[in-house]
Amino acid sequence: MINLLGNIIISIGIVFICFGVFGIFRFNDFYSRILIASKVDTVGFITIMTGVILKQGFSFFSLKVLLILIVMIITNPLATHSIARSAYFSGYRVKKGE
Repeated sequence: MINLLGNIIISIGIVFICFGVFGIFRFNDFYSRILIASKVDTVGFITIMTGVILKQGFSFFSLKVLLILIVMIITNPLATHSIARSAYFSGYRVKKGE
């Protein structure tokens, strides 16, 4: 039963990432795209890794995956913020009227 639940959660993560890729192509603005990419990457990764932890059971492997998950939760928003901030400070602005 837990194996099935893990498969369902992994599938939800994959579907979420697919919708996110569609959202990235839908937006024209750099800042909108980077926002969508950051959210999709973080939430999709969280759901997929949660499914992997459930499928493998609670063991040393799950602890390692959980530590990777925590590092990803901390570093991904920071990296996205630094990319958007460097684009802003380098003079990249949103074009009006598009």
